[in-house]
Order: sequence, then C-alpha cells, then structure tokens
Amino acid sequence: MSVEIPRQIHRGEREIVVTWSEHHRGAFPARWLRLHCQCAACVEEMSGRPLLDPDLVPGDVRPIGITLVGSYAIRVTWSDGHDTGIYTYEWMRRACPCDRCHPDGDPNPAA
Repeated sequence: MSVEIPRQIHRGEREIVVTWSEHHRGAFPARWLRLHCQCAACVEEMSGRPLLDPDLVPGDVRPIGITLVGSYAIRVTWSDGHDTGIYTYEWMRRACPCDRCHPDGDPNPAA
C-alpha cells in the first residue's frame, strides 16, 4: 500500500491543516496533535506507554514551525519547546479528524 502524500500542509495559530486532495482536508487541533506525539520522550518505546503528562502541555500550545522529513513525515516545533516528534503522513492520514474519515469525531491513530 502506498502512503498518501499531502498536497499542502498549512500551519495555523491553533491547528495544522493537511490537504490530502481537492475535496479532502483535515484540521488537526494543535494541542491534540502535540498530545499524540510518538517520540521517545512522549511514548515508552518498548511498551507504547504514554510518558507525556497532559497537564504539562499548555492549553494554548501552538505550532511555531514545520519541517519536512524526507517524503514521509513532518517535524513540528511547538511553542512549549518540544521539537523531536515526527508525524508520518501514514499516521496523520489514519488520524485525519475530518468528518469523512471519522464521522464520530474520534480519530484513533493507533488503530
């Protein structure tokens, strides 16, 4: 299966908007995306147990920079200083919060 590459990625003040195709766009809320970081500082590598304490992530956390990682992911620099997480396009596509992908409003990126 090939991984869908976004057409566009836009950094907003409170969200990151990924345009997958002309009629498919997902707006990832900033704090939600920050809380779902999969880096070694946020998730225990062997067990998958979350290490990030949600209480330590400010409610107003925002993306201040986005860097492409090869042709498969983005790295986000967050206003709380965190910048080691890589969000793969495959993960982001599975977690796409749009109504088309998740009509129940509850994306489960681990699925």
